[in-house]
Amino acid sequence: MTLSPAAFDLAGRTAIVTGANTGIGQAIAVGLAAMGARIAAVGRSQMDETAALIGRDALLPIRADLSGTGDIDRIVKETLAWGGGIDILVNNAGIIRRRDAIDFTEEDWDAVVDTNLKTAFFLSQAVARTMIPTGYGKIVNVASLLSFQGGIRVASYTASKSGLAGLTRLLACEWADKGVNVNALAPGYVITNNTRQLRDDPDRSRAILERIPAGRWAEPDDIAGAAAFLASAASDYVHGIVLPVDGGWLAR
Repeated sequence: MTLSPAAFDLAGRTAIVTGANTGIGQAIAVGLAAMGARIAAVGRSQMDETAALIGRDALLPIRADLSGTGDIDRIVKETLAWGGGIDILVNNAGIIRRRDAIDFTEEDWDAVVDTNLKTAFFLSQAVARTMIPTGYGKIVNVASLLSFQGGIRVASYTASKSGLAGLTRLLACEWADKGVNVNALAPGYVITNNTRQLRDDPDRSRAILERIPAGRWAEPDDIAGAAAFLASAASDYVHGIVLPVDGGWLAR
């Protein structure tokens, strides 16, 4: 393939984006739509804002609870009925619980790992069953800097995002020769609901900002460009990477 703007064109593609009602997921959904994709936007709450940004003709809102696997078959069936196929899956939905490791509860462990890791795997499996027969698909997992580092007070989040990085590599090894690219993004510190507690803590917020070479926290839109690359034909020979989008955090 000779590189051209067409390599980034997603016209005619159908993408599932989970957690698309706000934050990083919404920014990715809007970004993929801007490149021509039709978006099946999955989340627990209304998609009115996302629909307004994308346009209702190019968006299928799917209300679903991704804390478990019960809605996965319905998500896939509704998307297939609407789009005729599934070309792209972005596993973005995720939650975080903060507590010292010595006090961490089993409930907080299970809630985070089930949402961030278990459901992402089984949704990928269900979608891949539709992609592999066509010989084409792009799966983009939203990992984290804590796929590389330990962090503090987020035991289940660190475990889930480290697991998601490993899962990304495993699925790439199994599905690359079947035409399905599996990769991940590792966002740095992004202005979202999940980081509100950090941003509201003056000492933690200042310490984080001082370490970011770019000199600022990321906006959700900063993540969308990398997602569009991994979802496009421009990344056809990219398999199993975890791409930091962190303002240089890991380089320091």
